[in-house]
Amino acid sequence: MFPEINSGTVFFLYLAIFFFAILFRYFLAAGIFYYYYYVWYYEKFHAKKLSRRGAKKAQLKNEIIWSIKASLIFALAGTILYWLWTKDHTAIYLAPDAFGYWYLPVSLILILLIHETYYYWVHRWMHHPRIYKTVHKVHHDSLTPTPWTAFSFHPWESLLEAIILPLILLIIPVNIYVLIFYLLLMTLSSVINHLDIEVYPTGFQKSWFGKLFIGATHHHYHHAEFNTNYGLYFTFWDKLMGTESSKMEGTESDLNL
Repeated sequence: MFPEINSGTVFFLYLAIFFFAILFRYFLAAGIFYYYYYVWYYEKFHAKKLSRRGAKKAQLKNEIIWSIKASLIFALAGTILYWLWTKDHTAIYLAPDAFGYWYLPVSLILILLIHETYYYWVHRWMHHPRIYKTVHKVHHDSLTPTPWTAFSFHPWESLLEAIILPLILLIIPVNIYVLIFYLLLMTLSSVINHLDIEVYPTGFQKSWFGKLFIGATHHHYHHAEFNTNYGLYFTFWDKLMGTESSKMEGTESDLNL
């Protein structure tokens, strides 16, 4: 399907391709949400912001700079994964029916649950006082999250973020189309969770099904309270480990911090 990576020049060529693809995905997703909610319909959504404090221009600039650095690390992981795929060392497969169509959603759920578990515990570890300043502080410099915060990580954190998916794909069979969907879902979820404006309907948030998922409100409290709400996509680890914010059951007036 693609030529093999067989030289340093070709490797860096693919690194550049992955880098610009990831960067494009970041700017497209974050840009659309930022301009829709913060610029084009500012008057409509400003009152719905979860944080009282606003994000300064310097914060947005720093978030974009860190995100560009993070995208380079994500691209390196992607290039290595692609190289392993050309050598048939991964479990990525092309034909959607190779394991049966029923397996496509099953594999997606497996990736989600494994990634969620990895991220929750690594995220808690990054909040350890001896680790935090070196690895995770950059992300929390965004006291008020914005769509541009989605990829704003220190290189060490970016590396921790980047390694889990390739490791999963070395073991668990995943169709290429499921993988592409998951990568898009990762970016969209991160942007929505850092929007600082809740996009999910109130009825959905209060339903038993809606309470399984993390949105802007849930992650808002992580940035506001620091030691709660460590999850990535789902709330079950926070609930099981008692780290979910007590304010998640509060009224809308309780949300502004």
